[in-house]
Amino acid sequence: MTAITKIAPAPVALDELLARIAPLADEIAKDAARRDLERELPFEAFAQSKAARLGTLRIPVALGGPGGSVADYIEMIAAIGAADPNVAHALRSHFNFTESLVLDPDGQKSREHLQHVLEGKLFGGAHTEQGGPKPGEINTRLTRDGDRYRLNGRKWYATGTAYSDFAAFSAKNEADEFVSALIPTDRAGITILDDWDGMGQKLTASGGVLLESVEVFPHELSQRALSTRVGRHASTLRQLHLAASAAGAVRGALREGIEYVRKQARSAQHSPAPTAREDHFVQKIVGDIAARSFAIDAAVAESARALDRTVAAFATGDEARIEAALIASSLSTSQTQLVLAELGLKAAEQVFELGGGSATSRKYNFDRHWRNIRTVLNHNPLLHKARVIGDYLVNGTTTHLEEGKVF
Repeated sequence: MTAITKIAPAPVALDELLARIAPLADEIAKDAARRDLERELPFEAFAQSKAARLGTLRIPVALGGPGGSVADYIEMIAAIGAADPNVAHALRSHFNFTESLVLDPDGQKSREHLQHVLEGKLFGGAHTEQGGPKPGEINTRLTRDGDRYRLNGRKWYATGTAYSDFAAFSAKNEADEFVSALIPTDRAGITILDDWDGMGQKLTASGGVLLESVEVFPHELSQRALSTRVGRHASTLRQLHLAASAAGAVRGALREGIEYVRKQARSAQHSPAPTAREDHFVQKIVGDIAARSFAIDAAVAESARALDRTVAAFATGDEARIEAALIASSLSTSQTQLVLAELGLKAAEQVFELGGGSATSRKYNFDRHWRNIRTVLNHNPLLHKARVIGDYLVNGTTTHLEEGKVF
């Protein structure tokens, strides 16, 4: 029998990959309002993303990737978010995973899965569970079955897993230790339920996953550590990914608001302007939304640069520099999320001031922008973030900045 050698895909240059983003975003945007209304999951958008190999963006050139920066990646997420924040949000677990490959290229996961990423495969996962009094309590169990294991449980917030080729699931083993299993999503016993019923981000497939006697091999297991320095960096990265998705939603609200004024809106009954586009008050509202979007984008971009400085610090091996960069990026991203909350929700609300009753028509589905932004902001407590920032600035307290959880 002749052995079949798998040929590695040709590397994609960074400029070429970045040039693919805008056309892809345009395609994703075309039916976004309708998909939200009809709750049609955007499988085609993810097929196109895989074909474009967008998921390789952060892989270094030395490992066969394009070598994009965190700033490149976050801007891509915002651009996709402007088309459909569901698609942008659902890529979060994937880029969390690839960041571990960037910072630990010699690790077990890197050796096993780098090729999959370069081929365009996507990674998802779910670690949260419902039913416990506090987040973080895990009832999913990993039990030994001969020379392998079995995974049983029900996970929640499986964002993006329906579109992924591999997924990580947390569990407790027979010694009551936390472990993570990274396995193919088409393995027997995995059922993606798609029962997310949130008012926003309805197409992220953020509902449950049922795990019934799923076979797990020893090499697919690892320890899940949030408090390591790489884990802390990845936690901040995940938070900024959410902010970038919502920043994109603000861009989308601005774009659709402008289109509405140009094509559909009529001037108000008492307006001296013959058309809405010539109405000074309409122009003022568009300017307000644009300014809010600009400020959010600037904050997101600065936080992405802070994360790039953390990556650069890791490369030096200087522990003091790494720690300072981790604190700085965590603070920056947290402040960005607070700015997003103040400015983004108002921008999405202002879209309705561009027209009369017709602006509320379901065919436009303008309210999805507010719903999506609000849903993203509900992922982590903003009041806690503001308090932690204040405590750090006043007292130098870093406790929550170091834990690698909600920040």
